[in-house]
Amino acid sequence: MLRNAFQLLGRSRTANLMARKYGLRLGAGRFVAGQSVEQAIQAVRKLNAEGMKATLDHLGEFVGTGEEAAESARMCIRTLEAIADSGVDSNLSLKLTSLGLDLGEDLCMRNMRTILETARKYGNFVRIDMEDSSHCQMTLDLFRRLRSEYENVGVVIQAYLYRSGQDVEDLKALRANLRLVKGAYKEPPAVAFPHKNQVDDNFRKIIRQQLESGNYAAIATHDETVVEDMIAFIRERGIPNDAFEFQMLYGIAEHLQRRLVREGYRVRIYVPYGADWFGYFMRRLAERPANVWFVMKNWFRK
Repeated sequence: MLRNAFQLLGRSRTANLMARKYGLRLGAGRFVAGQSVEQAIQAVRKLNAEGMKATLDHLGEFVGTGEEAAESARMCIRTLEAIADSGVDSNLSLKLTSLGLDLGEDLCMRNMRTILETARKYGNFVRIDMEDSSHCQMTLDLFRRLRSEYENVGVVIQAYLYRSGQDVEDLKALRANLRLVKGAYKEPPAVAFPHKNQVDDNFRKIIRQQLESGNYAAIATHDETVVEDMIAFIRERGIPNDAFEFQMLYGIAEHLQRRLVREGYRVRIYVPYGADWFGYFMRRLAERPANVWFVMKNWFRK
């Protein structure tokens, strides 16, 4: 029930506007690197100093006009330029709805091509985040079109969807670089596994599937049991360390991030920033009750 409440709040424009009055003081500063690209770059510098890579995401989704989509694309380009100018080790992550996917695929494609051309100029890589299930097929269709033109683009597959195993198989021929996640949106049982153990089992399955394909796997999890299982599988199959990386969210499971770096694994941290942080923050609270307790303690210290 609590998870549902936070997910509903995250989609509320009224709640989003109210939250902006308080800035990141609500406790979101633990999970969001700041509102400006300069603050985000500083956060990435600190991660790089600890041996971790990053992927920056200027937060925003579900734009309503072409101009809003164009502005989102400009922020993506500005982020790529800031990465290049600063010399930090970071990719770019983005959501297609922020670039106009709901307004038309052609608009979204134009924005994506501009971003990918900029990334290619700087020798950088762009990850397309996966959103709710209603956008899954559109996202994969657009990714296939882009992958035929660009090598520096990857996408996300969510383990809680029944279709995910087939999607991994279908993308194998494209040599797709995949980030594999459990999934954070509320989905109906018609399209998604309803129980956590089912999601966990499918998550392990699609990770092994991607690793065995020989295509790059970004294993995105804070679940130490999954991490240990995948390390055992990687060792058993003799998979080289440059064929995969572990990915985690900014501000979560930092002890595990550092431990994996010490053990010689690639670790990349997803670093979100921007003024439109509320929806992302609500999804982090929905995922884990301990995050709510952190926020409450942070609030009462103010």
